[in-house]
Amino acid sequence: MKIHQLALAFAVSTACSSYAFTPGLFSKRAVVHPFGVVDTRLNMVGTVESTSTTVETKDIGIDIEGPIIPFGGSAEPQGEPDKAIVGGKGVGLQEMTRIGVEVPPGFTLTTPLCQVYEKHGDLPAEIWEGVKESVKRVEADMGKKYGDSENPLLFSCRSGAAVSMPGMMDTVLNIGLNSQTVEGLAKSTGNERFAYDSFRRLLDMFGDVVLGIPHEAFESKMEQVKDDAGVYDDVELTVEDLKTLVEEYKKVYQEHDKEFPEDPYDQLEACVRAVFGSWMSERAIKYREINDIGNLIGTAANIQTMVFGNMGESSGTGVAFSRDPGTGENLLYGEYLINAQGEDVVAGIRTPEPIARMAEVLPEAYKQFIQNIEKLEHHFSDMQDIEFTVENGRLWMLQCRSGKRTGQAAFKIASDLVDEGLCTPEEALLKIEPDHVKQILHPTFPTELLKSDLYTSNVVAVGLPGGPGAAVGKIALTSAEAETMQAAGEKAILVRAVTSPEDVGGMWAAAGVLTERGGMTSHAAVVARGWGKPCVVGCGDLDIDEKAGTVTIRSSGEVLKAGDAISLN
Repeated sequence: MKIHQLALAFAVSTACSSYAFTPGLFSKRAVVHPFGVVDTRLNMVGTVESTSTTVETKDIGIDIEGPIIPFGGSAEPQGEPDKAIVGGKGVGLQEMTRIGVEVPPGFTLTTPLCQVYEKHGDLPAEIWEGVKESVKRVEADMGKKYGDSENPLLFSCRSGAAVSMPGMMDTVLNIGLNSQTVEGLAKSTGNERFAYDSFRRLLDMFGDVVLGIPHEAFESKMEQVKDDAGVYDDVELTVEDLKTLVEEYKKVYQEHDKEFPEDPYDQLEACVRAVFGSWMSERAIKYREINDIGNLIGTAANIQTMVFGNMGESSGTGVAFSRDPGTGENLLYGEYLINAQGEDVVAGIRTPEPIARMAEVLPEAYKQFIQNIEKLEHHFSDMQDIEFTVENGRLWMLQCRSGKRTGQAAFKIASDLVDEGLCTPEEALLKIEPDHVKQILHPTFPTELLKSDLYTSNVVAVGLPGGPGAAVGKIALTSAEAETMQAAGEKAILVRAVTSPEDVGGMWAAAGVLTERGGMTSHAAVVARGWGKPCVVGCGDLDIDEKAGTVTIRSSGEVLKAGDAISLN
């Protein structure tokens, strides 16, 4: 099999003719372990300006028969879903439904509606009526009512463009909870703690994503309640603690002169607007510029029934890749958390467990998960990135997409897919990008150095491998610092407790990324790995004090300062 030679002949000529690197100096310390152009043709027949407060379909010429597409449950899968219209996430949901993989039912507001929102600041009244009709179908499928005070149906609202932009656009979970429905959720599930845990999560995400209240305002309240309760982790909070936290979160709204909408449909509409609005957020624009992503219509908005991984010890959530995205080995690679929701894993709020351990605590769900992984790989003929939730032992697949991978992994995966008969050599070549070739030329530390006393005696902390290669640079504790260093011609290592989408500029500017929390499927790892950038995550021995400008190594007490040189491997 000569896929490697074929790919190099194809990619080197297009990507690497002027590529060069200079080796960095080995620092004293190491942390070691092993926009888019708008296309107005699709579903649009004009670009008439509208100055009215209420947007009417006649003003914008949109065909309203096709902009809302159902998936899951009683919905018939689309014949050939168009990724440009339903987005990558929408395609995954349609295709999983088609091949018998169970997904929570919902519906997709297509990408042309993103253009409508961007141009007019809202969607036509007919679209909002269509949302309500779509909710009725899901209600029938699930046997629950949205906004019901006895057995409420809840939704998530997620973005989904044709090209994956991990973490760059908005998501809100647990939509539909309020002071009445939270009681209904507690009664219908018999789990009061779960109900209030879900409500506090909605208050946090809605305030941050929709109303622009700084997340730190909620986080400080969380820390205060945990301190008062004498606990370290949020899973240790009692029902009464969570009720207290809910009231504290409501005070955050008051402190910022904001109001949380009690009406469930007001919530849902606000979340859809936020998702479409996030397409033109600073971070999303920067990500598209960095990755040269253009000619996209916008993002879709996926409204999906909530299933809950935070209902107790028989529930959980996770992210997995069907093959190792770092090396390409045909080994399941992923992480999960018991009694958690998806953002806990992706945002790196808690450091998760390796996916293999799920077989011990949720064996039946794990068995079904493995079967689904194999089915999806064979269907898409590519390595898959999957998000899932287990609710009281029942597995639900939330999304799938072709996984981002390093250059090394791209070559191996392409070669193996051909050897396994899953695709042709020509198809495999299309899975190797020019940047993948650049990545395999990245500098690394010499093998003999890794075995030397100079190296091994100067390792100060160990974390999890988030991205490939090695890097040397000066500590930058904020993205702004990293970008300033890059502009001055200096190499920076971005050191954060955990990265967020707002850090995308700093991550791109830095030579490497180091985080205190998060796992190998966290935001930092996924983004860095997709760029082929060295990254170490979940380095719990670090105590980062951004205000003081210091990084303390807990085990030794050694203090590093912003501007000190470190290396990652």
